[in-house]
Amino acid sequence: MIMAGGEGTRLSVLSEKRAKPSVPFAGKFRIIDFTLSNCVNSGIFDVAVLTQYRPHSLNEHIGIGKPWDLDRSRGGVRLLQPYQGRDDQSWYRGTSDAIYQNLNYIQERRANLALVLSGDHIYKMDYSTMIEAHLRTQAELTVGVMEVPLEQTDRFGIMTTDDKDRIVEFSEKPKNRDKGTLASMGIYVFNSDVLVRRLSEGSEDKPRIDFGKNVIPAMIAEDLVYAYRFSGYWVDVGTIQSYWETSMELLDPECSFNLYDPNWVIRTRSEERPPVKVGPQSQVVQSLVCNGCNLRGVVERSVLSPGVYVSPGAIVRDSVVMNDTWIGPGAILDRVIVDKQVVVGAGARLGWGDDFDTPNKAQPDKLNTGISVVGKGAHIPSGIHVGRNVVINAERDTEDFPGGDVASGETI
Repeated sequence: MIMAGGEGTRLSVLSEKRAKPSVPFAGKFRIIDFTLSNCVNSGIFDVAVLTQYRPHSLNEHIGIGKPWDLDRSRGGVRLLQPYQGRDDQSWYRGTSDAIYQNLNYIQERRANLALVLSGDHIYKMDYSTMIEAHLRTQAELTVGVMEVPLEQTDRFGIMTTDDKDRIVEFSEKPKNRDKGTLASMGIYVFNSDVLVRRLSEGSEDKPRIDFGKNVIPAMIAEDLVYAYRFSGYWVDVGTIQSYWETSMELLDPECSFNLYDPNWVIRTRSEERPPVKVGPQSQVVQSLVCNGCNLRGVVERSVLSPGVYVSPGAIVRDSVVMNDTWIGPGAILDRVIVDKQVVVGAGARLGWGDDFDTPNKAQPDKLNTGISVVGKGAHIPSGIHVGRNVVINAERDTEDFPGGDVASGETI
Protein backbone atom coordinates (compact mmCIF):
# COMPACT_ATOMS: atom_id res chain seq x y z
CA MET A 1 0.00 0.00 0.00
CA ILE A 2 1.82 3.13 -1.24
CA MET A 3 0.71 6.46 0.23
CA ALA A 4 0.82 8.90 -2.70
CA GLY A 5 -1.84 11.49 -1.90
CA GLY A 6 0.40 14.13 -0.37
CA GLU A 7 0.07 17.75 -1.39
CA GLY A 8 3.75 18.49 -0.77
CA THR A 9 3.21 22.15 0.12
CA ARG A 10 6.87 22.61 1.08
CA LEU A 11 7.82 22.03 -2.57
CA SER A 12 6.16 25.34 -3.44
CA VAL A 13 5.04 25.61 -7.09
CA LEU A 14 6.57 22.24 -8.04
CA SER A 15 3.56 20.53 -6.44
CA GLU A 16 1.01 23.17 -7.42
CA LYS A 17 -0.16 21.21 -10.47
CA ARG A 18 0.68 17.66 -9.30
CA ALA A 19 0.96 15.44 -6.23
CA LYS A 20 4.36 15.36 -4.54
CA PRO A 21 5.15 11.74 -5.60
CA SER A 22 4.61 12.81 -9.22
CA VAL A 23 7.27 15.55 -9.15
CA PRO A 24 10.06 14.82 -11.67
CA PHE A 25 13.41 13.85 -10.18
CA ALA A 26 16.87 12.92 -11.51
CA GLY A 27 15.92 13.94 -15.03
CA LYS A 28 13.75 11.15 -16.40
CA PHE A 29 12.14 9.77 -13.22
CA ARG A 30 9.26 10.73 -10.90
CA ILE A 31 9.70 10.49 -7.12
CA ILE A 32 7.26 7.57 -6.85
CA ASP A 33 9.32 5.51 -9.34
CA PHE A 34 11.79 4.65 -6.58
CA THR A 35 9.17 3.10 -4.27
CA LEU A 36 7.44 1.27 -7.14
CA SER A 37 10.78 -0.08 -8.39
CA ASN A 38 11.69 -1.21 -4.87
CA CYS A 39 8.46 -3.22 -4.74
CA VAL A 40 9.11 -4.97 -8.06
CA ASN A 41 12.78 -5.57 -7.30
CA SER A 42 11.74 -7.06 -3.94
CA GLY A 43 9.37 -9.50 -5.65
CA ILE A 44 6.17 -7.67 -4.65
CA PHE A 45 3.68 -7.51 -7.52
CA ASP A 46 0.41 -6.77 -5.70
CA VAL A 47 0.53 -3.01 -5.21
CA ALA A 48 -2.09 -0.37 -4.39
CA VAL A 49 -1.30 3.33 -4.85
CA LEU A 50 -3.49 5.59 -2.69
CA THR A 51 -3.95 8.97 -4.35
CA GLN A 52 -5.85 12.10 -3.34
CA TYR A 53 -4.34 15.53 -4.10
CA ARG A 54 -4.24 16.31 -7.86
CA PRO A 55 -3.96 12.66 -8.93
CA HIS A 56 -4.18 13.19 -12.71
CA SER A 57 -0.45 13.42 -13.38
CA LEU A 58 0.20 10.36 -11.19
CA ASN A 59 -2.62 8.37 -12.81
CA GLU A 60 -1.28 9.16 -16.28
CA HIS A 61 2.28 8.27 -15.27
CA ILE A 62 1.47 4.90 -13.67
CA GLY A 63 -1.36 3.86 -16.00
CA ILE A 64 -1.72 0.08 -15.91
CA GLY A 65 1.81 -0.32 -14.54
CA LYS A 66 3.49 -1.73 -17.65
CA PRO A 67 6.95 -0.13 -17.14
CA TRP A 68 7.17 -1.80 -13.70
CA ASP A 69 5.82 -5.18 -14.91
CA LEU A 70 2.67 -4.51 -12.88
CA ASP A 71 0.16 -4.90 -15.75
CA ARG A 72 -1.08 -8.26 -14.49
CA SER A 73 -4.44 -10.00 -14.47
CA ARG A 74 -3.71 -11.31 -10.96
CA GLY A 75 -2.13 -8.77 -8.67
CA GLY A 76 -0.54 -5.84 -10.47
CA VAL A 77 -1.09 -2.18 -9.61
CA ARG A 78 -4.35 -0.53 -8.52
CA LEU A 79 -4.91 3.20 -8.12
CA LEU A 80 -7.26 3.88 -5.19
CA GLN A 81 -8.92 7.27 -4.75
CA PRO A 82 -11.13 8.44 -1.87
CA TYR A 83 -14.83 8.06 -2.61
CA GLN A 84 -18.23 8.89 -1.22
CA GLY A 85 -20.24 5.89 -0.03
CA ARG A 86 -23.11 4.89 2.24
CA ASP A 87 -20.79 4.48 5.20
CA ASP A 88 -19.67 8.12 5.00
CA GLN A 89 -16.32 7.60 3.31
CA SER A 90 -14.73 10.91 2.36
CA TRP A 91 -11.34 12.56 1.92
CA TYR A 92 -8.45 10.80 3.64
CA ARG A 93 -7.79 12.60 6.91
CA GLY A 94 -4.37 11.05 7.45
CA THR A 95 -2.14 8.09 6.62
CA SER A 96 -3.93 5.43 8.68
CA ASP A 97 -7.36 6.77 7.71
CA ALA A 98 -6.39 6.27 4.04
CA ILE A 99 -5.56 2.61 4.77
CA TYR A 100 -8.72 2.22 6.86
CA GLN A 101 -10.91 3.35 3.97
CA ASN A 102 -9.24 0.72 1.76
CA LEU A 103 -9.08 -2.23 4.16
CA ASN A 104 -11.31 -4.17 1.77
CA TYR A 105 -8.40 -4.20 -0.71
CA ILE A 106 -6.29 -6.12 1.82
CA GLN A 107 -9.12 -8.36 2.99
CA GLU A 108 -10.20 -9.35 -0.52
CA ARG A 109 -6.68 -10.63 -1.19
CA ARG A 110 -6.62 -12.60 2.07
CA ALA A 111 -3.18 -11.14 2.70
CA ASN A 112 -1.47 -12.17 5.91
CA LEU A 113 0.94 -9.21 5.74
CA ALA A 114 0.51 -5.61 4.61
CA LEU A 115 3.50 -3.46 3.65
CA VAL A 116 2.70 0.26 4.01
CA LEU A 117 5.04 2.67 2.20
CA SER A 118 5.46 6.36 1.42
CA GLY A 119 5.59 7.31 -2.25
CA ASP A 120 7.75 10.40 -1.79
CA HIS A 121 11.21 9.21 -0.70
CA ILE A 122 14.39 8.55 -2.68
CA TYR A 123 16.02 5.24 -1.72
CA LYS A 124 16.69 1.64 -2.75
CA MET A 125 15.58 -1.06 -0.31
CA ASP A 126 14.90 -4.78 -0.51
CA TYR A 127 11.63 -5.09 1.39
CA SER A 128 11.90 -8.89 1.46
CA THR A 129 14.66 -8.72 4.09
CA MET A 130 12.46 -6.52 6.27
CA ILE A 131 9.57 -8.96 5.88
CA GLU A 132 11.89 -11.83 6.85
CA ALA A 133 12.92 -9.93 9.99
CA HIS A 134 9.25 -9.31 10.79
CA LEU A 135 8.47 -13.03 10.58
CA ARG A 136 11.61 -14.01 12.51
CA THR A 137 10.79 -11.80 15.50
CA GLN A 138 7.09 -12.76 15.36
CA ALA A 139 6.27 -9.06 15.48
CA GLU A 140 2.81 -7.67 14.89
CA LEU A 141 4.28 -4.47 13.46
CA THR A 142 7.79 -3.77 12.19
CA VAL A 143 8.88 -0.18 11.58
CA GLY A 144 11.71 0.71 9.19
CA VAL A 145 14.13 3.03 11.00
CA MET A 146 17.48 4.69 10.39
CA GLU A 147 19.92 6.88 12.29
CA VAL A 148 19.62 10.62 11.58
CA PRO A 149 21.76 13.56 12.78
CA LEU A 150 20.76 14.80 16.23
CA GLU A 151 19.91 18.27 14.91
CA GLN A 152 17.31 16.77 12.53
CA THR A 153 15.38 14.65 15.05
CA ASP A 154 12.59 17.25 15.32
CA ARG A 155 11.62 16.43 11.70
CA PHE A 156 10.91 12.74 12.35
CA GLY A 157 9.12 10.28 14.57
CA ILE A 158 11.85 9.05 16.92
CA MET A 159 11.93 5.48 18.27
CA THR A 160 13.42 4.22 21.52
CA THR A 161 14.25 0.49 21.52
CA ASP A 162 15.47 -2.14 23.98
CA ASP A 163 18.51 -4.36 23.41
CA LYS A 164 16.46 -6.67 21.13
CA ASP A 165 15.19 -3.77 18.98
CA ARG A 166 11.68 -3.93 20.35
CA ILE A 167 10.26 -0.40 20.29
CA VAL A 168 9.38 0.80 23.79
CA GLU A 169 8.66 4.46 23.10
CA PHE A 170 7.66 6.63 20.15
CA SER A 171 8.04 10.43 20.06
CA GLU A 172 6.50 12.33 17.13
CA LYS A 173 8.87 15.17 16.08
CA PRO A 174 10.27 15.74 19.60
CA LYS A 175 11.40 19.26 20.49
CA ASN A 176 13.93 18.07 23.05
CA ARG A 177 16.80 15.93 21.77
CA ASP A 178 17.07 13.28 24.46
CA LYS A 179 14.95 10.64 22.71
CA GLY A 180 17.77 9.28 20.54
CA THR A 181 18.38 9.49 16.80
CA LEU A 182 16.48 6.44 15.49
CA ALA A 183 13.96 7.89 13.03
CA SER A 184 10.93 6.26 11.42
CA MET A 185 11.18 6.02 7.62
CA GLY A 186 7.42 5.69 7.12
CA ILE A 187 7.85 2.02 6.15
CA TYR A 188 5.68 -0.49 8.05
CA VAL A 189 5.04 -4.23 7.90
CA PHE A 190 1.78 -5.17 9.65
CA ASN A 191 0.15 -8.47 10.38
CA SER A 192 -3.03 -7.87 8.42
CA ASP A 193 -5.39 -9.06 11.15
CA VAL A 194 -3.74 -6.72 13.67
CA LEU A 195 -3.90 -3.82 11.20
CA VAL A 196 -7.61 -4.40 10.56
CA ARG A 197 -8.35 -4.68 14.27
CA ARG A 198 -6.38 -1.60 15.24
CA LEU A 199 -7.85 0.62 12.54
CA SER A 200 -11.38 -0.63 13.12
CA GLU A 201 -11.36 0.12 16.84
CA GLY A 202 -10.96 3.88 16.40
CA SER A 203 -13.55 6.22 17.87
CA GLU A 204 -14.22 9.95 18.22
CA ASP A 205 -12.27 9.93 21.49
CA LYS A 206 -9.41 7.83 20.09
CA PRO A 207 -9.26 8.48 16.35
CA ARG A 208 -7.08 6.36 14.12
CA ILE A 209 -6.19 9.09 11.64
CA ASP A 210 -2.40 8.98 11.44
CA PHE A 211 0.09 6.16 11.96
CA GLY A 212 2.67 8.35 13.69
CA LYS A 213 0.31 10.24 15.98
CA ASN A 214 -2.32 7.61 16.78
CA VAL A 215 -1.73 4.03 15.68
CA ILE A 216 1.93 3.31 16.45
CA PRO A 217 1.92 4.78 20.00
CA ALA A 218 -1.17 2.70 20.84
CA MET A 219 0.37 -0.46 19.41
CA ILE A 220 3.68 0.00 21.26
CA ALA A 221 1.75 -0.13 24.53
CA GLU A 222 -0.14 -3.33 23.70
CA ASP A 223 1.43 -5.20 20.74
CA LEU A 224 4.80 -6.57 19.67
CA VAL A 225 6.41 -3.70 17.71
CA TYR A 226 9.98 -4.06 16.45
CA ALA A 227 12.42 -1.79 14.62
CA TYR A 228 14.13 -2.80 11.39
CA ARG A 229 17.37 -0.85 10.96
CA PHE A 230 18.24 0.44 7.49
CA SER A 231 21.69 1.86 6.79
CA GLY A 232 21.55 2.68 3.07
CA TYR A 233 20.81 5.92 1.20
CA TRP A 234 17.41 7.43 2.05
CA VAL A 235 16.24 11.02 1.50
CA ASP A 236 12.93 12.80 1.92
CA VAL A 237 12.96 15.40 -0.88
CA GLY A 238 10.04 17.23 0.68
CA THR A 239 11.52 20.74 0.64
CA ILE A 240 12.96 22.91 -2.10
CA GLN A 241 16.35 22.83 -0.37
CA SER A 242 16.46 19.03 0.03
CA TYR A 243 15.17 18.54 -3.54
CA TRP A 244 17.94 20.76 -4.93
CA GLU A 245 20.66 19.33 -2.66
CA THR A 246 19.75 15.74 -3.52
CA SER A 247 19.71 16.56 -7.24
CA MET A 248 23.19 18.08 -6.94
CA GLU A 249 24.39 15.07 -4.91
CA LEU A 250 23.60 12.79 -7.84
CA LEU A 251 26.22 14.66 -9.88
CA ASP A 252 28.98 13.84 -7.39
CA PRO A 253 31.14 10.93 -8.62
CA GLU A 254 31.34 9.77 -4.99
CA CYS A 255 27.56 9.74 -4.48
CA SER A 256 26.51 6.53 -2.70
CA PHE A 257 23.17 6.38 -4.51
CA ASN A 258 23.77 4.38 -7.69
CA LEU A 259 21.23 4.95 -10.48
CA TYR A 260 23.22 2.66 -12.77
CA ASP A 261 23.04 -0.64 -10.87
CA PRO A 262 21.89 -3.32 -13.37
CA ASN A 263 20.80 -5.52 -10.47
CA TRP A 264 18.42 -2.90 -9.08
CA VAL A 265 16.90 -1.06 -12.03
CA ILE A 266 14.82 2.07 -11.33
CA ARG A 267 11.94 1.81 -13.78
CA THR A 268 9.82 4.62 -15.16
CA ARG A 269 7.42 5.49 -17.94
CA SER A 270 9.67 6.74 -20.72
CA GLU A 271 8.84 8.70 -23.85
CA GLU A 272 10.34 8.00 -27.24
CA ARG A 273 12.86 10.79 -27.76
CA PRO A 274 15.87 11.22 -30.06
CA PRO A 275 19.42 11.09 -28.66
CA VAL A 276 21.04 14.06 -26.92
CA LYS A 277 22.52 16.51 -29.43
CA VAL A 278 25.60 18.48 -28.40
CA GLY A 279 26.47 21.45 -30.62
CA PRO A 280 29.96 22.67 -31.61
CA GLN A 281 30.05 25.54 -29.10
CA SER A 282 28.48 23.69 -26.20
CA GLN A 283 30.19 22.52 -23.02
CA VAL A 284 28.74 19.97 -20.60
CA VAL A 285 30.41 19.52 -17.22
CA GLN A 286 29.39 17.09 -14.44
CA SER A 287 25.69 16.97 -15.38
CA LEU A 288 22.80 14.60 -15.99
CA VAL A 289 21.35 15.19 -19.46
CA CYS A 290 18.34 13.19 -20.67
CA ASN A 291 17.27 12.07 -24.12
CA GLY A 292 15.82 14.63 -26.51
CA CYS A 293 17.96 17.50 -25.19
CA ASN A 294 19.60 19.86 -27.68
CA LEU A 295 22.60 21.65 -26.18
CA ARG A 296 24.26 24.59 -27.91
CA GLY A 297 25.31 26.49 -24.78
CA VAL A 298 27.08 25.68 -21.48
CA VAL A 299 25.70 23.25 -18.89
CA GLU A 300 27.56 22.97 -15.58
CA ARG A 301 26.59 20.77 -12.59
CA SER A 302 22.94 20.60 -13.64
CA VAL A 303 20.13 18.09 -14.22
CA LEU A 304 18.25 18.39 -17.52
CA SER A 305 15.07 16.40 -18.16
CA PRO A 306 14.06 15.19 -21.65
CA GLY A 307 13.58 17.75 -24.42
CA VAL A 308 15.41 20.76 -22.93
CA TYR A 309 16.86 23.20 -25.46
CA VAL A 310 19.84 25.35 -24.45
CA SER A 311 20.50 28.10 -26.99
CA PRO A 312 23.94 29.36 -28.07
CA GLY A 313 25.55 31.58 -25.44
CA ALA A 314 23.20 30.39 -22.68
CA ILE A 315 24.63 29.10 -19.37
CA VAL A 316 22.86 26.66 -17.04
CA ARG A 317 24.70 26.31 -13.74
CA ASP A 318 23.81 24.41 -10.52
CA SER A 319 20.21 24.10 -11.72
CA VAL A 320 17.42 21.57 -12.33
CA VAL A 321 15.54 22.06 -15.61
CA MET A 322 12.50 19.91 -16.40
CA ASN A 323 10.97 18.63 -19.65
CA ASP A 324 10.71 20.68 -22.84
CA THR A 325 11.98 23.94 -21.40
CA TRP A 326 13.48 26.39 -23.90
CA ILE A 327 16.39 28.55 -22.74
CA GLY A 328 17.06 31.50 -25.02
CA PRO A 329 20.36 32.85 -26.39
CA GLY A 330 22.59 34.41 -23.73
CA ALA A 331 20.28 33.50 -20.85
CA ILE A 332 21.91 32.52 -17.54
CA LEU A 333 20.38 30.18 -14.94
CA ASP A 334 22.16 29.89 -11.59
CA ARG A 335 20.77 27.80 -8.68
CA VAL A 336 17.30 27.65 -10.23
CA ILE A 337 14.66 24.90 -10.38
CA VAL A 338 12.63 25.25 -13.58
CA ASP A 339 9.45 23.20 -14.12
CA LYS A 340 8.22 21.80 -17.45
CA GLN A 341 7.56 23.75 -20.66
CA VAL A 342 9.05 27.02 -19.46
CA VAL A 343 10.35 29.60 -21.95
CA VAL A 344 13.32 31.67 -20.75
CA GLY A 345 13.76 34.74 -22.97
CA ALA A 346 17.05 35.74 -24.57
CA GLY A 347 19.49 37.41 -22.19
CA ALA A 348 17.34 36.78 -19.09
CA ARG A 349 19.21 36.06 -15.85
CA LEU A 350 17.54 33.74 -13.32
CA GLY A 351 19.25 33.51 -9.96
CA TRP A 352 21.05 36.82 -10.19
CA GLY A 353 23.17 38.55 -7.55
CA ASP A 354 24.69 37.55 -4.20
CA ASP A 355 21.60 38.16 -2.06
CA PHE A 356 21.14 34.54 -0.90
CA ASP A 357 19.75 35.47 2.52
CA THR A 358 16.60 37.46 1.70
CA PRO A 359 13.80 34.89 2.13
CA ASN A 360 10.78 34.79 -0.12
CA LYS A 361 8.20 37.18 1.35
CA ALA A 362 5.22 34.91 0.65
CA GLN A 363 6.97 31.62 1.53
CA PRO A 364 9.83 32.45 3.94
CA ASP A 365 9.93 28.94 5.37
CA LYS A 366 10.22 27.29 1.93
CA LEU A 367 12.64 29.54 0.05
CA ASN A 368 15.45 31.04 2.09
CA THR A 369 18.68 29.50 0.79
CA GLY A 370 19.13 31.33 -2.51
CA ILE A 371 17.23 28.95 -4.80
CA SER A 372 14.62 30.43 -7.15
CA VAL A 373 11.76 28.35 -8.59
CA VAL A 374 9.86 28.76 -11.86
CA GLY A 375 6.44 27.08 -12.24
CA LYS A 376 5.22 25.00 -15.15
CA GLY A 377 4.59 26.77 -18.46
CA ALA A 378 5.86 30.19 -17.37
CA HIS A 379 7.32 32.62 -19.93
CA ILE A 380 10.23 34.73 -18.68
CA PRO A 381 10.69 37.98 -20.65
CA SER A 382 13.94 38.62 -22.47
CA GLY A 383 16.66 40.61 -20.78
CA ILE A 384 15.24 40.75 -17.24
CA HIS A 385 17.08 39.92 -14.01
CA VAL A 386 15.42 37.61 -11.47
CA GLY A 387 17.03 37.54 -8.02
CA ARG A 388 17.36 34.84 -5.36
CA ASN A 389 14.55 33.07 -3.45
CA VAL A 390 12.06 34.17 -6.12
CA VAL A 391 8.89 32.21 -6.95
CA ILE A 392 7.45 32.56 -10.45
CA ASN A 393 4.10 30.79 -10.46
CA ALA A 394 2.87 28.44 -13.16
CA GLU A 395 1.75 29.83 -16.52
CA ARG A 396 2.91 33.40 -15.88
CA ASP A 397 3.40 35.31 -19.13
CA THR A 398 5.52 38.29 -20.14
CA GLU A 399 2.75 40.77 -19.24
CA ASP A 400 2.92 39.54 -15.62
CA PHE A 401 6.33 41.26 -15.33
CA PRO A 402 5.30 44.93 -15.73
CA GLY A 403 8.26 46.15 -13.68
CA GLY A 404 10.84 44.15 -15.55
CA ASP A 405 13.45 42.92 -13.07
CA VAL A 406 12.34 40.83 -10.07
CA ALA A 407 14.12 41.49 -6.77
CA SER A 408 15.21 38.74 -4.39
CA GLY A 409 12.37 37.36 -2.24
CA GLU A 410 9.57 38.43 -4.57
CA THR A 411 6.76 36.32 -6.07
CA ILE A 412 5.23 36.72 -9.53
